[in-house]
Amino acid sequence: MIRAAAERCGVQQEFWDIFGKPHITEPETNRDILSSLGFDCSSETALTASLAQREAEQESRALPPVLVVSVSAPIEIPLTQRTELLIELESGEKRRVWSDEPLQLPLGYHQVTTGSCTMRLIVAPDHAHNLSRLRQAGLGITLWGLRSAHNWGCGDFRDLRALIDWAIQNLHVEFIALNPLHAIHNRAPYNTSPYLPLSVFYRNFLYLDIEGIEGFEPDETARVEIEKLRASETVEYERVAAVKRNALEKIFEAHPPSEACRRWIAAEGHLLHTFATYCALDEFLHAADPNLWIWPDWPAEFRDPHGEAVKEFAGAHANRVLFYGWLQWLIDEQIGAVQKHALESGMSIGLYHDLALATDRCGADLWGYRPFFVNGARVGSPPDGFSPTGQDWSFPPPNQERHLEDGYRLYAESIRKTMRHGGALRIDHVMRLFRLYWIPEGHTAARGAYVKDRAADLVRILALESLRNNSVIIGEDLGTVEDDVRETLERFGILSYRLLIFEADANGFKAPARYPKSALTSTTTHDLPTMAGFWTGQDIEARLRTGTVDRASYESQWRDRLRDKQQLLDALFRADLLPSHYERDASRITELTPELHYAIAGYLAGTPCALWLINQEDITRERYQQNMPGTTSEYPNWSRKMRWSIEELSSVEEAHGCAEMFRYWVRRSGRG
Repeated sequence: MIRAAAERCGVQQEFWDIFGKPHITEPETNRDILSSLGFDCSSETALTASLAQREAEQESRALPPVLVVSVSAPIEIPLTQRTELLIELESGEKRRVWSDEPLQLPLGYHQVTTGSCTMRLIVAPDHAHNLSRLRQAGLGITLWGLRSAHNWGCGDFRDLRALIDWAIQNLHVEFIALNPLHAIHNRAPYNTSPYLPLSVFYRNFLYLDIEGIEGFEPDETARVEIEKLRASETVEYERVAAVKRNALEKIFEAHPPSEACRRWIAAEGHLLHTFATYCALDEFLHAADPNLWIWPDWPAEFRDPHGEAVKEFAGAHANRVLFYGWLQWLIDEQIGAVQKHALESGMSIGLYHDLALATDRCGADLWGYRPFFVNGARVGSPPDGFSPTGQDWSFPPPNQERHLEDGYRLYAESIRKTMRHGGALRIDHVMRLFRLYWIPEGHTAARGAYVKDRAADLVRILALESLRNNSVIIGEDLGTVEDDVRETLERFGILSYRLLIFEADANGFKAPARYPKSALTSTTTHDLPTMAGFWTGQDIEARLRTGTVDRASYESQWRDRLRDKQQLLDALFRADLLPSHYERDASRITELTPELHYAIAGYLAGTPCALWLINQEDITRERYQQNMPGTTSEYPNWSRKMRWSIEELSSVEEAHGCAEMFRYWVRRSGRG
């Protein structure tokens, strides 16, 4: 009974891991996932009644809450008898039709009404936005890590504009790939990950160019602190946030928000009001009690975003709520100007944004939209080569039924707001659209199960937002991926994500020609070693230093690394990218030499992949990766700055030489 009920609710009863080993979902896992979904599992009778009640509620509606359909097929309204319908198009146009009439509607979000029942009708395309041309190159950066002669200790939108100019001139790239810009608490070491934001709908004010804001006046008392922050080897999140917030408050007090700003805030509606209210409340309550760090510890009356206490607070502190709305308007204005500059300067894509999978369970989104998340389970991944015991990411999965009832509004908003002012969007862990690995409370990561989502609906909505925003979609599909996932993504024009480090099989590293066309390729990502780090084993050494591996695992990882290095070296020789006299024994090469650097760049440039992403760490030959999974204070995660400043990229001989090498491959491969 439990197994059949779980399967009806999308819980997969079997999956195959990357080692080819089958995993059967345990009865306790099924039971606890069903319980987290709100079903009474105390007995078979109780579960049967609970399931029947849910089905009765669904069948009581004349229409489902939402229907997602293809624009290229006739629309069929799911009614059993001929019924008159009122259709209100997104444009405001109204039509009266009969349910059995052939129906063709334009792309968009429409509403269908019959009697007292309404349904959201989403008409979506069969394909996402296409690239303007195939085979392009881009530069991937961590915005916080940009150094410059003017910034305040953290890369900002003025730095980004300057980097675009340098990249166009020196690399001939078509886009700049950014880390997620989502809002975070800016508190080290636990609240600095851009992949665990407090909100996916709004962005981090730390990236604002304060000196570029109208009304800014230099403050000599802050100058010394800013110089210290600029000189720091890592980003000091709290200190940067404090000095920037102080400057922003002075501008806000002296120059109240303009009418244009207020109109923008009003247009953002409840999403921004909820976020800004959370920010104001968090600030107010923490100031009153420094031990209050997270909303689950707030006084009970403030934990309910719809309660009277919160409404009264927002009214009494309207100016502070306005301040946080104003910050988001400033961010939108500045990043919009950067994207405009990129396109006007000749880039075909411009900014490439990143939508995080997670949201902090103690952040604004969980506070404001708790019913949209499942209580009693966490998201993670099963055991694999990267993590032999699996991973627990410690945030709740989405409540699929609640999203369905709401017509997928929050899902669409998360895509729309993240891709705004950009020409490409990376979907972190794109498998989320198909299934997520759930770990019920009280279970380890090895005793979870995959739960399917409504992929057909989610992919079509993603394609609709992509087309409307002229934004290419890249799906990060690393890990345990079912074949039909990549087939569906390719059919909808969503690019795969292929990293050199993972593109290997039993015969070694795949030849460039074996990479797919509909993909983005790169050497590595934020959670993995840089190429210099890979070759020198800095990531393995860091794991030993931070205590995330024992001596036996450390030695095993080094044996694997020596094998991988040799296989990569062999692949580079097979591709004729190294001179015949070059050393053929990888164990004798202890550094990422210029010859290896050149060959690896040429290896990926020569793939048929639509996009080639050049990591900033490869240009600057960084040894240390941005994030060491499994660590917090043990490693300076999400805070490393570039080896050279933007100004030095053109003046330092080594930096200039690396840029010349990448530019050569961009041109030779026809990507620029």
